Amino acid sequence: MEDDYYNVESILAENQKIQCTFKIDVPDMGHLDGGKAGDIKALSKVQIPLWMAYILIYSDHADFTIPPPFSARVRNALNAEPRSVRLSALVGQGGLWYGFGRMIMRLLNDVPAEELSGVLTKTFRARLPEVIDQAQHFASLQPGAGTSRGDAGAAAFREGMDGSERELFQLAQESAKRTKAWYETSERGRR
Repeated sequence: MEDDYYNVESILAENQKIQCTFKIDVPDMGHLDGGKAGDIKALSKVQIPLWMAYILIYSDHADFTIPPPFSARVRNALNAEPRSVRLSALVGQGGLWYGFGRMIMRLLNDVPAEELSGVLTKTFRARLPEVIDQAQHFASLQPGAGTSRGDAGAAAFREGMDGSERELFQLAQESAKRTKAWYETSERGRR
């Protein structure tokens, strides 16, 4: 995912909401909390989009808590078995867990940002072989061929893939199909 102003994935990741605790009273902004109150009082906790949180946090008007998709519970599950966690269920709107994590890293200090970076990297590295393996498996199936009944774990993994992983899955699948087609039309494939 690129950090481009016009990139759809970037826009969706920045639209995720995080919980902010205001340090000061903010007049006439109670609508951000979904209520009818006119003001946001100091120490009020409000869910706001990440793109709005940048200004509030950097100007020291609010603090934020680590969002649930990156909580200790999720990190423990990822440390135990990264392939069993449904990343797409952790964040909505296309399941851009890695992109949302990169955006959260920008708000953190050095040590927490490095820890989150380590979690994202370790998770990606652990899940990538499964993504590629499944993409190659599905590329090798004949059109119209079904999957076996014992494929429930693989199906659950595919359903839980992050948007970036789905993109890599499609690229790897297309690459495997092209490689197979090339091999079948080459001299070796005809023997």
